[in-house]
Amino acid sequence: MTILCVRFQLPPMYEAALPGLLGLLEEFTPVVEALPPDGGLADLRGAERYFGRSAVELASVLRVRALARYGVDCVIGAGPGPMLARVALRAARPGVTCAVPEDPDGIAEFLAGRPVSVLPGIGAATARTLNEYGLDTLGRVAAAPLSTLQRLVGAKAGRELREKASGIDRGRVVPNAVARSLVTERAFGIDELDPGRHRKALLSAAEEIGVRLRAVEKVCRTLTLTVRYADRSSTTRSRTLKEPTAHSAALTKAAYGMYEALGLQRARVRALVLRAEGLGPADQASCQLTFDPVDEKVRRIEEVADRARARFGPRAVMPGALAA
Repeated sequence: MTILCVRFQLPPMYEAALPGLLGLLEEFTPVVEALPPDGGLADLRGAERYFGRSAVELASVLRVRALARYGVDCVIGAGPGPMLARVALRAARPGVTCAVPEDPDGIAEFLAGRPVSVLPGIGAATARTLNEYGLDTLGRVAAAPLSTLQRLVGAKAGRELREKASGIDRGRVVPNAVARSLVTERAFGIDELDPGRHRKALLSAAEEIGVRLRAVEKVCRTLTLTVRYADRSSTTRSRTLKEPTAHSAALTKAAYGMYEALGLQRARVRALVLRAEGLGPADQASCQLTFDPVDEKVRRIEEVADRARARFGPRAVMPGALAA
């Protein structure tokens, strides 16, 4: 084993703790890739030789240190490559590291009976298409003719899908990779008709996105809203913001604007998904100067609220509309 994929069991909106937890991985290797909001990849090829321990043994040390220093447990998958480590993570549980065998036969046996949806990059639509043609497991996908897969999902995607299902892992760990997006979803317990509840869910999602962006000192340039309906159809709208921001009020205003532009009338909504895209460092973002004292006051209150959440939990401060 050379690659670890770790997911720390952080409370919601506690992404601010991720840099410190990734520091535990950096005690073993400098080749660490952050996977916000709660995970990371680590290449331990050099660490295994240096410490004289396998990746699975180092994973046990990592788990103990995370619990001792931060009180956070973690789920860990190990494999010969990043893709295989991510698949192993799906089968892991707290306290037990799931490891993919290193030999080709062992890899094929490990993957054979698993659903296609466990592969990174395989979305629900692709998995549904493959299932309709009886290609519901990785073993069946690996055994299918390449031409069949390419007709179903496209030439390039079909070739990559067959390679992954066969255990060919061409990925690598990219140190300090910047997350390209942050996403949060608000699903309703029943198909929701009430626009007021839709707006409340959007407010909650925008607040969470803002908190997570500020925790990692990022701003976003684009906001995307996806509305999922009871009949499994969906509508997606994107809006480029006037300026890159992590300001919750600006994100909420953009989310409301996209929702209202849809003109939904008694739509049975199953879930709302908000995605922040085009992320960049907050200290490099341009900002329009303003002499509005109200805006400055709101931003200062936001900073104080973030510190309160970091100390007392994500529900320590919230908009009044969400308090109930």
